[in-house]
Amino acid sequence: MNGVQVRSAERALSAGTWLIVGGAMLYSILTVTPLMASHTPDGWVWTAPILPLVVDAAVVIVVRLDSVLARLGGHGGRWSIVLRWMTGGMTLALNVADSALAKDLVGVAVHAVAPLLLIVTAETSLAYRRAIVAAVMAQEAQQRVDREARERAAAERREAAERRERERREHDAQLAREQREHEARLIREQAEREERARREEREREEARERAEREERERERREREQQQRERERREREAAERRERERQERIERERRERQQREERAAREREALLAAGPATEKLPEEQARATVQAAFAAELPVRAAAELTGWSVGWVSSRYQELRDAPPPVNGTALAGRP
Repeated sequence: MNGVQVRSAERALSAGTWLIVGGAMLYSILTVTPLMASHTPDGWVWTAPILPLVVDAAVVIVVRLDSVLARLGGHGGRWSIVLRWMTGGMTLALNVADSALAKDLVGVAVHAVAPLLLIVTAETSLAYRRAIVAAVMAQEAQQRVDREARERAAAERREAAERRERERREHDAQLAREQREHEARLIREQAEREERARREEREREEARERAEREERERERREREQQQRERERREREAAERRERERQERIERERRERQQREERAAREREALLAAGPATEKLPEEQARATVQAAFAAELPVRAAAELTGWSVGWVSSRYQELRDAPPPVNGTALAGRP
């Protein structure tokens, strides 16, 4: 029997056991409740179902724990047996009590069916579970023995294969060692011949290198001499270019200063003319406006100097504000 069949049998046993337990509990509650109600004070009749429910709950606990212990291969001890038989006897007594008090033997027999079935089912299911657990454990023990035997056989086969492989490797290693020794002897002889040839070649190479070093030293001295001469010429050329650059900068500075002085004199001449008695020509008026703008005169003062309207002068001021910065620090005279 495999694991699937064992689990199927356990499920069938559990389902049947709980079906019988549930039916017996329901039947017991329905049977015992009227008995308890007839022997309970009027104000406490509602407590009649409690006793059969408590007794049946004890039955459920016993059945459940016995099934768990049986599955684990354990045993609940004497107290579990006492509780199982005590709850079974209480259930049987409560179920047949009403018929026994009425001296109804048929009723006693009928009402004893469910409790007896519950008691026997509990004992039988426990026995079944223990038998299943024992069978499963025996089967697992046999499987473990078979597996260990297979593992030992496989280990022996592996050891034999490893021993043969180790012997083969040792033989191959011996052959390889002899081959390496022979090759090493040949290599040593070849190395000695090559060493002699290299020593002779090295002596020739050293002689050639000495000659080349002397030639390179001579060429180096010549290059250094040429390098010093070239650096001297480059230094003189750089000094000459620097002098020319300084002279050009000084010349441009003097020319810029002269242009600025000339522009300043022109602005002063335009501004010194005083208010115009009539409109100046447009070119002259533009030059005067530009001079007034450079001197930061108000628009009205510039208008008085040119004789043109304040609006026209204001437009020229705006053009001068929007114009790009002057080139080389001089104003672009006559710009529209």
